Amino acid sequence: MGDSGDARKVRNICILAHVDHGKTTLADHLIASCGGGLLHPKLAGKLRFMDFLDEEQRRAITMKSSSIALTYRDYSVNLIDSPGHMDFCSEVSTAARLSDGALVLVDAVEGVHIQTHAVLRQAWIEKLTPCLVLNKIDRLICELKLSPMEAYNRLLRIVHEVNGIVSTYKSEKYLSDVDSMLAVSAGGVVDDDNLQLIEDDEEDTFQPQKGNVAFVCALDGWGFSINEFAEFYASKLGASVATLQKALWGPRYYNNKTKMIVGKKALGGGSNKAKPMFVQFVLEPLWKVYQAALEPDGEKEMLEKLIKSFNLSIPPRELRNKDPKVMLQAIMSRWLPLSDAILSMVVRFMPDPIAAQSFRVSRLLPKREVLDSGVDSDVLAEAELVRRSVENCDGSSDAPCVAFVSKMFAIPMKMLPLRGPQGEVLNNANDEGPGGESDECFLAFARIFSGVLSSGQRVFVLSALYDPLKGESKQKHVQVAELHSLYLMMGQGLKPVSCAKAGNIVAIRGLGQHILKSATLSSTMNCWPFSSMAFQVAPTLRVAIEPSDPADMGSLMRGLRLLNRADPFVEVSVSGRGEHVLSAAGEVHLERCIKDLKERFAKVRLEVSPPLVSYKETIEGDQSNPLENLKSLSKSSDYVEKTTPNGRCDIRVQVMKLPPALTKVLDESADLLGDVIGGKQGWSSKIVETQQPGTKEKENPTEVLKKRIIDAIDSDINSAAENDKDRADKCRAKWLKLLRRIWSLGPRHVGPNILFTPDFKRTISDKSVLVRGSAYVSEKLGFLDTPDCDNIAAEQFVESNQELYDEAKSLESGIVSGFQLATSSGPLCDEPMWGLAFVVEAYISPLAGKSGEPENNQQPEQHAIFTGQVMAAVKDACRAAVLRNKPRLVEALYFCELNTPTENLGSMYAVLGRRRAHVLKEEMQEGSPLFTVNTYVPVAESFGFADELRRWTGGAASALLVLSHWEALPEDPFFVPKTEEEIEEFGDGSSVLPNTARKLIDAVRRRKGLPVEEKVVQHATKQRTLARKV
Repeated sequence: MGDSGDARKVRNICILAHVDHGKTTLADHLIASCGGGLLHPKLAGKLRFMDFLDEEQRRAITMKSSSIALTYRDYSVNLIDSPGHMDFCSEVSTAARLSDGALVLVDAVEGVHIQTHAVLRQAWIEKLTPCLVLNKIDRLICELKLSPMEAYNRLLRIVHEVNGIVSTYKSEKYLSDVDSMLAVSAGGVVDDDNLQLIEDDEEDTFQPQKGNVAFVCALDGWGFSINEFAEFYASKLGASVATLQKALWGPRYYNNKTKMIVGKKALGGGSNKAKPMFVQFVLEPLWKVYQAALEPDGEKEMLEKLIKSFNLSIPPRELRNKDPKVMLQAIMSRWLPLSDAILSMVVRFMPDPIAAQSFRVSRLLPKREVLDSGVDSDVLAEAELVRRSVENCDGSSDAPCVAFVSKMFAIPMKMLPLRGPQGEVLNNANDEGPGGESDECFLAFARIFSGVLSSGQRVFVLSALYDPLKGESKQKHVQVAELHSLYLMMGQGLKPVSCAKAGNIVAIRGLGQHILKSATLSSTMNCWPFSSMAFQVAPTLRVAIEPSDPADMGSLMRGLRLLNRADPFVEVSVSGRGEHVLSAAGEVHLERCIKDLKERFAKVRLEVSPPLVSYKETIEGDQSNPLENLKSLSKSSDYVEKTTPNGRCDIRVQVMKLPPALTKVLDESADLLGDVIGGKQGWSSKIVETQQPGTKEKENPTEVLKKRIIDAIDSDINSAAENDKDRADKCRAKWLKLLRRIWSLGPRHVGPNILFTPDFKRTISDKSVLVRGSAYVSEKLGFLDTPDCDNIAAEQFVESNQELYDEAKSLESGIVSGFQLATSSGPLCDEPMWGLAFVVEAYISPLAGKSGEPENNQQPEQHAIFTGQVMAAVKDACRAAVLRNKPRLVEALYFCELNTPTENLGSMYAVLGRRRAHVLKEEMQEGSPLFTVNTYVPVAESFGFADELRRWTGGAASALLVLSHWEALPEDPFFVPKTEEEIEEFGDGSSVLPNTARKLIDAVRRRKGLPVEEKVVQHATKQRTLARKV
């Protein structure tokens, strides 16, 4: 592999699609044709070669991304198969990072699904060049029994829809896949007549006439793109191949009389009966072949004519086979071979590593502006040289060696090759440090971006936080490692290689102790680390685990460490109560993690708790009247007051609910906020491109954030005050003033809650001093263009009371810490707060004794340090303010896409009803007996949902869940009947059953060991005994 020659003859591609759309089956046929005899063509599609884990074969879904090296003509193709299930979307991220192109598969019957949106977004984020593959064309003929014209309309609609999704991501309109899916579905359905007239836009990503769309049936092993048929018909119709390629898609028709290709208008009166050329010359012959083969009275002569005219060599026994499907498969796979159609498209349209890295480098290694003038220019020069080497994919031996490890994966020691590249016997003893007795070996899944990587080479392992300009970073975030050996991945097998050049994908042994999830490998320390990968979802399903036998705790700890390294997405943590918490993406992912722990890594029996669901806390706010909402912050009477134990500080807190769009922006931009507020400007370009890949390299992240926040506020104001322009302008002006007063965000300084500085004009008395705070966050976000107008008044006051003012200044950190504590654990059930704005006014009075003596000398034994008292008082006051303003519980919702036959609709709705689901829409899939239903299902109700659905519908319904958004429960957890109507409906309050919100709060409080108000004795009647004693 080190001598594999020119990088221009290499292609790195991944297969991306929704679950069950045929990725692994397609990979099987490519391996059977170009894998060097690894797989017999007869087994392609049945063996599922890339699904080599027992759990993958049992469930019939792919659970990890795995690579294989293929040879097509004189090209080397590294193919990565990836999962389609939403639980394993992290594996899609790891596959996309190492690839240059993506084959996006879409089922021609099911069409575009939620995961199709997710993988298209991932390809766009990672700047991959995509090609579209429409799979399962045979189902349109055999199952749905569509006519060629109906099939053409369906294919046209799918291509149109996929192009629409890519264009929304290009315009950066949507931050989440659920938003884009709902927008596409709400955009209205284009009827077939109008769809046929739509001319292909030159800017469309996928255009069949260009050749980057393939039509395939992966199970039967055939496929084609437009240019295959253009070549067939070029001599017959007397037209050039290029002309036919353009004509064989879209509203182009062939006039038999004039032998001309014309548009719809030129047809005149007979245009209704005319068929587009794609139908006439491509689909109708396919339909005739299928009918001739599968129908008992089919024209067998036509098949013989086809075999003769194309010189197909088909064994006679296959033609005489009694199963017509075998005969059909034999003819079609030789007439239109699938591997030729796909791999010729890959070679033509997907870039080689040299071309790909030149435009992907802005995503992989964004340019960084250095703000500090005192940095070493030699370090900067070498870092820029490394970046240029990556950009040019420099494969020379003297170029700096740079590689990126996207994940670590574990394989059993017995799977390692016994002989090296030259046939020498290898020493496969496990040298993985303290866990050396484990029979699992960790390999790094990596791609070389520059230079040559050799076994035995010493490299620097750089974590994502490494900064070559900072001295202390070199101790913390750099390790030196020696590469034990390199392997070429062949699915489950490994082929040892001595070295590998830039542009290749390899497995590396010897990094198990140095890398946890992902890292950058470099031959020089003066190199920026690659930007972090973007994951589509976060691990939301959490369970506490412990060994059945407490003596096995050591084995469990070791097993958790191994699992954490082996799975790119799992998170292992220790909760405040000392439990070991495992976080996974969903139920299937969690089941696999538990199984791996029990059987591979820990090898002990485990006890697994019920899922730990996260909630958030907020207050009820009137979003229809944003102006009244804002006034609640300026009312002088509506506040909660607390005093510190020493009586010297009065805390007044007011609370307001933030607009939903602003809350969402603050939540989704947490990483970017952390970097901008934390002052790490050198990193900021990386994060901007992670969030929004289309952002220009040099665009200032502060401006991006500022624009997002103002746009969010404008959208909320416009939706609430559509007709009242004056009201909207007033609201906007008030918000712009407030945005100049942002003191802090919380929790953890980046959350969706805001602390505003107090209004300095309002004072309580002449003697006390108001802790003013500083609009630190506003300054960082660029909202403070001019100095604060209150500074002059403040200066005059400082001169008269300098000592008290200094003390007030020192208490600012205590107020911010109190706010952080309050927002990280709310009053309902110690869950984080969500979408709240606080104004904290802290007034300090002078000491009662001598003003010259420090306060801690006067009263050391009575009270704690003053800052601590202020912190506790602010925390209590914020929590009390939330309780006073109609608190509400916020829960996470899954977007759920269900597919079910008509006869099972009733059973499906019964399951949804029991799960508090909110149905968004239902529609029948055109040309099939299936209904597609979109709903929101609370995360708390989703456990066991898929199993229950399968049980009640006899396995006919399928569901896919993806985390959508957070939504407040409308119910008041402290509801007590007060009005006459309520008392009439619910009684006097003693018999009111706890509502959903209260039940959820009580469950969380019990889990956390907090006090719960509940009746221990429900019915105070004498207990009956079962024994018959008198």
